[in-house]
Amino acid sequence: MPITLYDSTVGSFLQTLGAVEGFLAKGLAHCKEKNVDPNEIVEARLFADMLPFRFQVVAVAHHSAGAIAGAKAGAFAPPGPSTADYAGLQKLVSDAKQSLGAVKPEEVNALEGKDVLFSVRDMKLPFKAEGFLMTFSMPNFHFHATTAYDILRSKGVPIGKRDYMGKMKLAN
Repeated sequence: MPITLYDSTVGSFLQTLGAVEGFLAKGLAHCKEKNVDPNEIVEARLFADMLPFRFQVVAVAHHSAGAIAGAKAGAFAPPGPSTADYAGLQKLVSDAKQSLGAVKPEEVNALEGKDVLFSVRDMKLPFKAEGFLMTFSMPNFHFHATTAYDILRSKGVPIGKRDYMGKMKLAN
C-alpha cells in the first residue's frame, strides 16, 4: 500500500501533536508539584537569540493545522504575534489536533500539484502543496516541537524520548 500525502503529513502531525499535548500536561503537573507558575515557562528560551517557548508552541500549531489550511488556500505566512498563556498554548495544540482530526484524507491527497505561496515581508517562495508540506512545514513543525520539548526539559520537567514520540502505529 503506497503512502499518501495525507498519511505522511496529517498522520505525522497528529502523532506529534498528541505528544506535545502530553508533554505540555506533564509540564503543567511539574509546575504544580514544584509550586511554580507555568506562565514563567511561556517566555523561557534555550538561548537569548532564540524565540521563546510561547512561539515554539504557536509554531507547532501553525505548521500543522495551519499548514494544511494554507495549502488548501494556496497561501501561507508566518504566525502572527501571540500573548497566549500556558493554558492558552495547551488549547492551541488541542484545537490544532481537533482541526486535523476533522480533515479527510481525500481533501489532503487532492492538494498534490496545487500552488502554494509562502510570503514573509518581501520574500515569496513558490511551492507545490506536497513540496510545501513535506520540505517546509514538516521540518518547521518538528523543529518547533523539539524546541518546546527541550525548553521544558531545561526547566526540569521529567519528560523523555517516549514523551516526544507519541502514539506509534504498531502492527496489529
